[in-house]
Amino acid sequence: MRKYFFIFVIVSCMSYTDILVDISQQRLFVLDNRGTLIVSYPISSSYFGEGQVENSFKTPLGKHVIKKKIGTDAPKNIIFKERINTGRYAEIHHSDYDSNEDHVTSRILWLEGLEEGFNKGGNVDSFNRYIYIHGTPEEGLIGNKASHGCIRMFNHDVIELYELVKEGTKVNIVL
Repeated sequence: MRKYFFIFVIVSCMSYTDILVDISQQRLFVLDNRGTLIVSYPISSSYFGEGQVENSFKTPLGKHVIKKKIGTDAPKNIIFKERINTGRYAEIHHSDYDSNEDHVTSRILWLEGLEEGFNKGGNVDSFNRYIYIHGTPEEGLIGNKASHGCIRMFNHDVIELYELVKEGTKVNIVL
């Protein structure tokens, strides 16, 4: 009984409080509450660069929070359309194939901006722009700027990240 209580206490104390997305490195870092690196993942930010304005297809910068987690227990590589599980599986491309579609796969971490007038409110609102951290069928493009504004990840990585974080986790996107 004591052994299981001890494990529960250790896991409970491991609070992943922050995500740092570094556009220049095309990497996402998960940090604990002391700023110590827990894990990092390669990502793909926007092909169109960085920016806040809606319909720009650019990745927004600044302080965000995970507002909603979508996809608990969804199968790996499943396609979401308007945040709904379609029941269809994506064909995963491991080459540098860039399709005309921007499928969202496996999991969705929907971001809300925290900086009024910069990434929150008006025509710069990250949440209303549907900015996510999500899986992609275009895995061969991870590590390169290739998205339409979101942060793309390998499907197995976004599933792992989804389990590590909770709604309310802080996300800072920097150059």
